[in-house]
Amino acid sequence: MNSFSIQAQNNEEEKLNLPGDNLNLYAVLNLFQESETLELFEKNLNAEDSKINNLDLNNDDKIDYIKVIDNVEGDTHFIVLQVAINDKENQDVAVFSVSKDENKQIQIQLIGDEELYGKDYIIEPKSEDATAQGSTPNPGYSTNTTNSEGKTVVIEKTVIVQVSAWPVVNYIYAPAYVRWNSPWYWGYYPSYWNPWRPYYWHHYYGYHSHWHSHYHGRYHSGRYYRTPLYRNNYYSRNRIYSSTVRSNRDIGRYNKTYSRPETRKDGSAEFTRTNKNSTRPTYPSTRNSGNINTPNRTNNNSTRPSTRPSTRPTTKPATRPATRPTTKPSTRPSAKPATKPATRPATRPTTKPATRPAVKNNSRTNKKTAF
Repeated sequence: MNSFSIQAQNNEEEKLNLPGDNLNLYAVLNLFQESETLELFEKNLNAEDSKINNLDLNNDDKIDYIKVIDNVEGDTHFIVLQVAINDKENQDVAVFSVSKDENKQIQIQLIGDEELYGKDYIIEPKSEDATAQGSTPNPGYSTNTTNSEGKTVVIEKTVIVQVSAWPVVNYIYAPAYVRWNSPWYWGYYPSYWNPWRPYYWHHYYGYHSHWHSHYHGRYHSGRYYRTPLYRNNYYSRNRIYSSTVRSNRDIGRYNKTYSRPETRKDGSAEFTRTNKNSTRPTYPSTRNSGNINTPNRTNNNSTRPSTRPSTRPTTKPATRPATRPTTKPSTRPSAKPATKPATRPATRPTTKPATRPAVKNNSRTNKKTAF
């Protein structure tokens, strides 16, 4: 038995028993760090080959598409991951809080939504001098404490991790950056995306447990929100949650994902088969060959050319191309044939038997009205 397998067994209870168990935020933050643009991050987050997205929040036995929406407030970005539950409801899954202070230092946290991860589930980059404190995947971890007048006081280490070298951070703080707002919504998704059936949690965990050392060597759980705007602006004003998700969670509809513990070995075997020589997670494409704000639609289509075009031909243009073809043909062809035959043949046969002066006056007025 290798060290990864032993470690996976020891960390069996890493699950939260909440819907967020099927979206590993350590893997999400790792993908975010290696992405060049938010569009490519969204694409790879929803790629089956990435093995990151295993969410099925509306219980339709199909993977949910995760949208990426950037809410900008000055030098602070709240980059929301969101799922459409139905045609009326959306659910925030997690939010990246990226802020730049007056000294141009950038801090980043990934915060799981409380409906899916519980309260105060925070992941952040781990600095080189960070200790083992806060390195476990769940919020309830132990920290250094001291006793002061009979009271236990938590000693916080305030460590600012420099993330300015991350490609995606350079992207969102570039002068030419245009706010990214995913164009997709319920029933309209990119042609390259083909939803698959979700895996049982043990299969999902069996795969990701092999990256445990990599994930927890780079990231750890945070103790507090580094950006005051998170509570005051995003959480209180912009956070979106679904009553359907809350109801499904409360009555236990998501618990079936834990019903097949024997599938864990299948997930582990899949990792071994697909990552034989890898020392870090790899993704289909995290590099963008186009301009900083130009969506690379051609690359998107080349990923899965034959899966979606026949079923969703009108989804790729975000402006609903079905509206234009129906309006133009119906107005012009019907207008001209209807006016010309009705005016000229009807006037001349009735005007000739009348006196000449009256005919000329009528014909002129008909010509003017006809044109």
